Amino acid sequence: MNYYSLHHKSPKTTFKHAVVNGIAPDRGLYFPENITPLSKEFIDNIADYSNHEIAFEAIKQFVGNEIPEDKLKEIIAETISFDFPVVPVDKNIGTLELFHGPTMAFKDVGAKFMAKCLEYFNQGNDDEVTVLVATSGDTGGAVANGFLGAKGVNVVILYPSGKVSDIQEKQLTTLGQNITALEVDGVFDDCQDMVKTAFLDDEISRTLTSANSINIARWLPQMFYFFYAYKQLHQKHKDIVFSVPSGNFGNICAGIVAQKLGLPIKHFVAATNVNDTVPNYMKEGIYTPKPSKATISNAMDVGNPSNFIRIQQLFDNNFEALKNKFSSYSFTDDETRVKMKQIYDSANYVADPHGAVGYLGLQKYGLQENEYGVFLETAHPVKFLDVVEDVIPVKVGIPEQIKKVIDKEKVAIKASSYEDLKAFLIKE
Repeated sequence: MNYYSLHHKSPKTTFKHAVVNGIAPDRGLYFPENITPLSKEFIDNIADYSNHEIAFEAIKQFVGNEIPEDKLKEIIAETISFDFPVVPVDKNIGTLELFHGPTMAFKDVGAKFMAKCLEYFNQGNDDEVTVLVATSGDTGGAVANGFLGAKGVNVVILYPSGKVSDIQEKQLTTLGQNITALEVDGVFDDCQDMVKTAFLDDEISRTLTSANSINIARWLPQMFYFFYAYKQLHQKHKDIVFSVPSGNFGNICAGIVAQKLGLPIKHFVAATNVNDTVPNYMKEGIYTPKPSKATISNAMDVGNPSNFIRIQQLFDNNFEALKNKFSSYSFTDDETRVKMKQIYDSANYVADPHGAVGYLGLQKYGLQENEYGVFLETAHPVKFLDVVEDVIPVKVGIPEQIKKVIDKEKVAIKASSYEDLKAFLIKE
């Protein structure tokens, strides 16, 4: 499998090169040259396959022969080590819970898969690589956990000061070893801009790669979730509509790849908070990024989502084709709080703010009788404890994964500019 830059000014490259370098020399995102649908027989009989087997069939064409099959299966087994249940919430709506992993967020899968691929590619190489990542919440913790102790890999995480939850901050600032957190005076977009600037800086870019969803090894494994949901739901014989809480749009983009692989998904809804760049684009056909705004669903506080260009490419940059399979709506914090309480009152289900936005997306879309809606619960409610317990009359238990970090001491380096980041990276 070859990959090309969506800026179309760099030569095609391999899976390994795309993973190790993260972004193309022309600063474009890498995109697979071909997507070959899986066999109808495989899709029709998906219930006969284990989650490991499904993941292998879905990802193997994107890896090619650059990782031996036995090793790829081993990486998948280490990555897919927990459940992905679809929990009924209404008569025609369920939620796909993606928070049963080590950091209780959907990004655990992509972070672990990328870490293991990078570790494999880096074996026998004496040069250390620095994984540079910006986070608006859950990415940092998942990447920190996924890469913890990885040989020859240092991880530097940039996060916006005061704009992630306390538990999210603990997950990315308490692990030590090869993980360093930089607390940035700004918003997520400032962190992301600093990371992008570093990749443009010839003095330091040679030793850098990214673990944000711009990296194909972080992005592509997220398609597994949609296969696992379909495996649980296909016997309902209804058209499936996914509503995905969206920030940088990597997760929903991976879902569209699953659709291109032959998974019979009728429609995608990208549900956002008031950071409404994509919802506005879907109304007007004009893409106008803007500064992000802080909300109670902080993992979606992104004003210029990196992966939307990949979504456009998946539809051959045809706006009408995109609108046929993809909708996007934005919702306020007040609407989110009301929906969290309604879900609890009607179904006795505790949704986090992101999941509630996903549910709102399904409502706005308007499900038909022959459709079944799935909204993604991308993080455990405990990660947004103050918000959840303020809205819902319930005491959220602290899972073991969180107990491990909640009392540890935060260690973070203050940064207020790109110069601060560069000085740290050069010193390292």
